[in-house]
Amino acid sequence: MELPALSLYELNNLVRGVIADTFSQRFWIRAEMSDVRCNQNGHCYLEFIEKDSNNKTIIAKARGSIWSNVFRMLKAYFESETGQAFASGLKVLVQVSIEFHELYGYSLNVHDIDPSYTLGDQAKNRTLIIKQLEEEGVLDLNKELPLAKIANRIAVISSPTAAGYEDFCNQLTNNKDGFIFYNKLFPAIMQGDRTEQSIIAALDRIYENIDKFDAVVIIRGGGATSDLSSFDSYLLAANCAQFPLPIITGIGHERDDTVLDIVAHTRAKTPTAVAEFLIKHIYESASELIDIQDSIIFETNKRLIEEATILNTLVTKYSYIIKDRTKDQLNKLDIISEKIKNAAIRVLQDQKHILESKEQYIEHNSPENILKKGYTLTLSGKKIIKSKAGVKKGDNIVTRFADGEVESLVK
Repeated sequence: MELPALSLYELNNLVRGVIADTFSQRFWIRAEMSDVRCNQNGHCYLEFIEKDSNNKTIIAKARGSIWSNVFRMLKAYFESETGQAFASGLKVLVQVSIEFHELYGYSLNVHDIDPSYTLGDQAKNRTLIIKQLEEEGVLDLNKELPLAKIANRIAVISSPTAAGYEDFCNQLTNNKDGFIFYNKLFPAIMQGDRTEQSIIAALDRIYENIDKFDAVVIIRGGGATSDLSSFDSYLLAANCAQFPLPIITGIGHERDDTVLDIVAHTRAKTPTAVAEFLIKHIYESASELIDIQDSIIFETNKRLIEEATILNTLVTKYSYIIKDRTKDQLNKLDIISEKIKNAAIRVLQDQKHILESKEQYIEHNSPENILKKGYTLTLSGKKIIKSKAGVKKGDNIVTRFADGEVESLVK
């Protein structure tokens, strides 16, 4: 006897009844959320999937739904506890009831969620990323970079419309010490699925002009806490860890550090806190320079005083010696001077005697004295006649005596 044929609806209705009778209780299941969508009525539809141990191949899948009255409370509770958006890619622990509909088939209706499971999974994921970075030897590379003493050329990665970016700029511009900062904005998307790619692209643009900057600031400010999962990215962390300039983060959250915070050179809570850090850093550098200047001035003055004291001591010590030596030298000079004076007098006296002798000789042998002795002097014109050859017949000659002259004619 043949069994009566069932319509598909009748079969599905039987299955629905069996499932309802067999699985009347609720179950807690572990799964990964996928294709999370909300409609205009506030209902949430998604898929639950499970992958193999290599996290590559899907080995189980089920449709899921969360009705609006449950979803409003469940979503708010989950996001406040985890700091993550209720979105695809998260692993969750949810309480579900099993449903089967003649038209829509098998599905899971979500009634509750345990955020601690997701937090544990996220912590596990962060731990794995940090471990990988550590094994690759890049985890602390950025922290080891020295921050310039005067770090005032800042490359800023932020959304240009973020209130946090404006707060950051105002804080730097209006610092009470009057330090000058030069900021250059490299716009990036700071929330959502494109955050990782956008920030890495901004880092690449900064790298092209790396000599123009002292540090990189990544600030978020004002975004939803649930968007922080983007900063637990291996690729973003690896890029920042190996970037050749110090990276300072201020992505505006109070909970545990993201992986980006962990690899960054310095982590601050907010964009304003980042600005305060940079101002304080320059203030400390300026104070250090002032201390060095004061120290140099003090040591210089101290050295000058010490050297002046030494010089005064030397002057006092050697002034007596100098005076004694000077006195000796003066005495010697006096003696030498006296000797020179006496020698000069003697030379002058000797020369005087010689001159007097010559004067007497000249006077004794002068023509006047010779004529007085009876000698005569014969002249022809103005020439003295020394022999008879000096005259001829007809010459007029003059004979000079001591008491006069006589003219004669030579015959």
